[in-house]
Amino acid sequence: MALFALLGLALGQTWAQTVSPVIVEYKGRADGKFALINDTTSPMVVILEPKSFTITRDGAGIFRPLDPDIHLELSAMSVKLAPQETYYIFYKATAKTYPAWFSIYSTFARPKHEGMLDIHLMLPHTVYLMQKGPLKANEVHVQDVAYDPAKHKIICDLENEGQDLGRVQDMHATGEHAFASDPIGFPLLPGSPRHVEIEWKGSTPPHELSIQFEHFTLKRPIENHTE
Repeated sequence: MALFALLGLALGQTWAQTVSPVIVEYKGRADGKFALINDTTSPMVVILEPKSFTITRDGAGIFRPLDPDIHLELSAMSVKLAPQETYYIFYKATAKTYPAWFSIYSTFARPKHEGMLDIHLMLPHTVYLMQKGPLKANEVHVQDVAYDPAKHKIICDLENEGQDLGRVQDMHATGEHAFASDPIGFPLLPGSPRHVEIEWKGSTPPHELSIQFEHFTLKRPIENHTE
């Protein structure tokens, strides 16, 4: 999947297909939709495939067939897109227990073989079915917060020790006359660890790391390793 996606990114100006939105969250069951967008002058065939996944300590997704505890209804499993067409996929999803999560991968391909290489572009629409209450601060364990001057990076390990799903919205570090931030954000799945590295460009070591969730912020002092 990563290879197909990278090929698609490399040829983005030629292909220009989009799935929107990329990530959505629902409180419990989902009743949603997403758009398949073909901004090219060529027709496309799109095949949809739901998948469950886990996330490794370093943030890589590991995908598998959709878990049987998730019930998903899609309005279509395949679509033919005309040039410059936008098509909406509607879906409903429930789970035996919450939280739950999955991705619907849309594989874009030209309907006819062209040349020696057929490139398939795979784009995800990821759905999080959230529990009733938010992740709590005491469910998150923060450890090994340190600055490595050889790499000019702040290193941190997090672990969600609870059964609730949460999202890190922002991580930033402060130091003398310097500031570093990683505002991309990422999900912290129940019972899962996450390793994070943030580049630090300050001339002196950073002092404190702030980790922002939806309903709380965790602040930790940064240990400075000597070179």
